[in-house]
Amino acid sequence: MKHAMLFAAATAVSLSAPAHAESWDMPTPYGDATFHTQNIMEFADDVREATDGGLDITIHSAGSLFPHPEIKNAVRSRQVPIGEFFLSTLSNEDLAFGLDSQPFVATSYDDAKKLWDAQKPVITELLAEQGLIPLFSVPWPAQGLYTNGEIATVDDLNGLRFRAYNAALEEFATLAGAAPVQVEASDIPQAFATGQVEAMITSPSTGVNSTAWDFVSHYSPINAWVPKNIVVVNQRMFDGLDEETKTAVMEAAAAAETRGWEMSAEEADSKTKELAENGVTVYEPSAGLVEGLQGIGGQMLDNWKGSASDSALAILDAYQN
Repeated sequence: MKHAMLFAAATAVSLSAPAHAESWDMPTPYGDATFHTQNIMEFADDVREATDGGLDITIHSAGSLFPHPEIKNAVRSRQVPIGEFFLSTLSNEDLAFGLDSQPFVATSYDDAKKLWDAQKPVITELLAEQGLIPLFSVPWPAQGLYTNGEIATVDDLNGLRFRAYNAALEEFATLAGAAPVQVEASDIPQAFATGQVEAMITSPSTGVNSTAWDFVSHYSPINAWVPKNIVVVNQRMFDGLDEETKTAVMEAAAAAETRGWEMSAEEADSKTKELAENGVTVYEPSAGLVEGLQGIGGQMLDNWKGSASDSALAILDAYQN
């Protein structure tokens, strides 16, 4: 009798479990406190719920599984099925990937959405050539300027060691007379503490997450650009899912994109206030600083056009017209 009861219980468990449950590892570059990571955790929960546990996505945040620069290729080579990275880090492959990081091209959420609508078909085609499918993309809040002391004009940036996280920001720093230094988000506090960098342009989210008040005194919301993260899945891994699971993933991705844009807008306000509450002086950029920054942006866009692929130029044309 006891064996019969155990068999019945085991049978009930096996019938309630998914027939072909899969576990996916997902590397992301940012920590658990970052809204991007929190949004992705909700995405994973939505997939798990929609598939009754048939697809279980485990999030490995803060570069704990793969360093940020290696995540895209880890997905491409099927070391992991899915991952997140900063879209413009692929600018060296095609400038189409980095148009959202060109200064003063898109400086508001409305502009950023219009730009993503123009970018997405091209990005999808370029990633397809590498066996990747974009699932969703979420912007950071518009980028602001962090320094010790107020910056009145671009000339005040001259000679400063400037944190860079992509090719566009390296070019920006150079044109401003600063010295670009590659530093990942997780390394910002140490980089400032050791004097490796003295200034940066990044979102209020990253500023708060790195406790910027510990190493800078001033922040100016210059709204230089609205860059995006993107989540991609390996085409072959995705194709291996049954149709119901594919649908669940795509529906969860669409919900994550909508939710992520809303979270980003909320972050822009709340994190700027948090910087001020922790002693950072938040000031509006002067007309002279804006003029100088826009001049650099215009020069960079001219340079960009000279090197851009036809696909990249088509994005800019669609966005501007």
